[in-house]
This record gives sequence, structure tokens and C-alpha cells, in this order.
Amino acid sequence: MKKIKLKHIHILIIIIGIIFISLSAFHANMWFDESYSAALSNNHTFQEIWSITGHDVHPPFYYWMLKIVSMIFGNNILCYRLLSVISIAILGILGLTHIRKDFGEKVGAIFSLLVFILPVNIMYASEIRMYGWGMLFVTIMAIYAYRIYTGKSTIKNWIIFAIFSLISAYTHYYGLMSAGIINLLLFIWIVKKAVQEKKFILDLKIFIVQAIIQVVLYIPWIMFLLLQMSQVSKGFWIEFEFPRTLVEIFLFQFTGILGDDQCISPWIAGIYGIVFSVYLIYILIRNRKSENKVCLKPVIWSVITYVCVIIGAVVVSNIMNRPIVYARYFLVITGLFIFVLSYLMAKVGNKIGNICIIILTIILSTYMNINLAFINYDKSNQQPFTYIKQNIQQGDIFIYENDLSAFVVSAYFPEYMQYFYDAQQWHVEEAYKAYGPNMETVYDLDFLKDYKGRIWFINAGDYELYEKANEMYGGMELIDQAKFSVKYKLYQYTFSLVNKT
Repeated sequence: MKKIKLKHIHILIIIIGIIFISLSAFHANMWFDESYSAALSNNHTFQEIWSITGHDVHPPFYYWMLKIVSMIFGNNILCYRLLSVISIAILGILGLTHIRKDFGEKVGAIFSLLVFILPVNIMYASEIRMYGWGMLFVTIMAIYAYRIYTGKSTIKNWIIFAIFSLISAYTHYYGLMSAGIINLLLFIWIVKKAVQEKKFILDLKIFIVQAIIQVVLYIPWIMFLLLQMSQVSKGFWIEFEFPRTLVEIFLFQFTGILGDDQCISPWIAGIYGIVFSVYLIYILIRNRKSENKVCLKPVIWSVITYVCVIIGAVVVSNIMNRPIVYARYFLVITGLFIFVLSYLMAKVGNKIGNICIIILTIILSTYMNINLAFINYDKSNQQPFTYIKQNIQQGDIFIYENDLSAFVVSAYFPEYMQYFYDAQQWHVEEAYKAYGPNMETVYDLDFLKDYKGRIWFINAGDYELYEKANEMYGGMELIDQAKFSVKYKLYQYTFSLVNKT
């Protein structure tokens, strides 16, 4: 009866949790990264997505998923968002269907609860990006790797493990590193087992076969990966500063904040992360002193994988001579992080301590969710695009510099001709073909010499581009100017609408 009751509570946690993470998702705003996802998936075929993402910083699988959504529902931003919500919903359901079966009722229930209330997931549950799905795929891969490790070496488990290893690698490069590390750890264990038994065991044969299949199926993407390493550097923007980056990773894994976040103060995030960490250290010490020590093998394997991904990112950064260590990328392995928290709380945690941590987390995530709702549903967010719709005419063109907000405009109005003036020499022309056939990258404004017609000059915060073009080429009759500051990501939009004669 107790198990049945806990299972019902678990199901209720999942239902309420899915509703909770969806509360801030029903809006049509985008920031730059989301606009890239939407534009790439809406404007291109599966083959074109493959080619264009070879010049970007992420593999194509998630964009293919978005493409399917766009084929069914059209260029619907809300549907794109709900696709991301689904990934976190499934991750939470894994607590009931997989974690509970493998590690017990309490671990499964706490896992599901943390998936839905941990602030980092609240922040990113509805982002039109691949992180939620990467998190899900890596978690499934890890679950089946551990099942194989614990003796459940069935063909079904091997097939699922291999499939999600490959999908993880095709979703995000941190997914690729996670797949490589987990495969390597599994291989080391199998070889050790074979040496002990002094024979070429079946597990080793199966591992070799599935590993070869994975590598062969990933080879087509390797060429694009090598291409990125040689071409993306000029437009690379990540900075690695030790220990600032490690502090960012720590804060991000607990609360999902980056920099001056709108939803929560970094100080509050830091205090919350420290309190949670101190509690984990306390229960670990208590378990070590206990006569009935709890087996921590699942935690050890998860931590090893997590740490190895960090080390792998640092090593690759040094090899490529450019940083790829970025806090948001660790969302891909956040499922392992949540598992460690849930396992420790369930197996060695103090009842009162667990309740206090959960209450604290619920309070913080509720506060963040309310702030997110106010930000996401603020009326200012759609004012720039309403303004364009009210003033745009057929034949108008857009011209903008390296202002990220301008690319959002591009994604909203792909049917109009757009000129990206790459004044800062990002040299990302191939990657930015994502914005469709009407996007053209230029490195000067000479095409304006003989141009006649209406032009929208777009900046973020000033009218610099219009003033520069007017000074160089003249003949521009100013029709209207407008500035907008929106709540979503604190973006700014500045428009100068002119008629060039």
C-alpha cells in the first residue's frame, strides 16, 4: 500500500511538474539563438540544414526535429517552444519509468521532482534550443549504460544505448563528449571483466560491434566538425577565464543564471548553490561514518562522467586554441547532475534536511517562474514587430549590422530582402544562410549607391547605421524613426525607415 501510495504521489508530481514548467512557455518572443533555430528549421530542407550547421557550432539533429514541427504546424514559435517543454516532461517521466525501477521509489520520485523544480530547468524548459533534448538523450544513454554495467546486458539495452549515444553526439558536442566518455568507461569495465574471466566475452563482442556502427554513422559529420574547427574561430565569442568560468558553471547548474540575469540575483543563486552543496557534503560525511554505508557506485559513475566532460572541454579548447567551455552547454549533462542530487537525498539524506532543501528549491523556482512569466508576457516584447507590421510595404528591405536583435527581426520577416552588413568581420556568412534565401551578407554598403526604394535600417540602441549610410550616399528621405526596449532578454530595437531616391 505504501508503494502504491508513493507511486500515485509520483504521478501527481509529474502532472503538476509539467504544468509548472509550462507556465512561462506560451509566448512568441525570441532572442538571437532562438531566432537562429527557428529560421534554420523553417527556411531550409533537411539536407540544407545539414550543410549549414556544418558552419555553425552545433550538430543538426535538433534542427531536424524542429523541421518536422515546422512541416506539421508551420513556422509556429509556440509549437517550437512546446517541443522543448516536451523534452523536460519526458526527462521527469524517466523518474517513474526508469530511475524508480533501477534505484528505488524514493530516488525516482525525488528525481522527477527535481527535474521540474530545479531552477535551471525552469529557466530553460521552453528555450527554442537543443539543450533540453540533449539533456534527455544523454540521461537515457547513461541509464542504459549503467543497466549493462549492472548485468542487464540484453540486446534491447545495447540497442537503446547505442541509439542514444549516436543521437546525443548528433545533438550537441557536449553530447558527443558525454557519449565518448560513457562508451569509454563501459569499454574499460568490459575489458576488465574479460581479463578476469580470461576470455573474449560476449559483452566485449557486442560493444565492439555497436561502437563500430556508431563511429561509421558519425563519420559523415566528422568532415563538418573539422570544417568548423578551421572556420568558426573568427566568429567565436566564448571567453574562458579561470576561475570565473567555473563559478558560472556552478551557479548555472543550480539556477541557470548567466551574468546579470533578470530573474534572480547572482548572490541569491550563489547562496542557494552553497546551501545545497553543504547539505550534500554533510550527508556524504554522515554516510561515510555510518555502519550501514550506502553504495555510491551510481553517483561515482555520474560524477566521473561529469568531471570528464569538463576536462574534455578544457583539453579540446587547448587543442583548438579557442574556448568551448561555456556554462549553458552543461545543460546537456544536467540530467546526471540531477540524478546525483536525487540519489544522495533519497539514499543518505536526512528527512528534515531533504524537506528543507525541497521547500527552499520550490520557493526559489516559483519566484523565478513568476519573474519569467512577467518578462515573457510583457506587452513591450511584441511592440517592435507590431510597429514593423503597421509600417512595412512590399518591396521594403532591411539593413543591419552585428546587432543580435536585428537577426530576430530577420527571423520574423523572412519574406523581405535583408542585408547583413558584417562590419565587425565575423565571417559567418555560411552559417547565417540559416536566415533564408533573402538574407545576403555584405562587407560594405556600396550596393546602396544606385539603390532606390524604402529601407529599414536596424540597430540596437541608436541610429548609427542610418546616419553612416546617409552621410556616405545621401538621397535618403527619413520617413520615421522609433526605439523599443523589450523585457525579453533586455533587447533593444532601433528603426530608421527611409526612402532613398
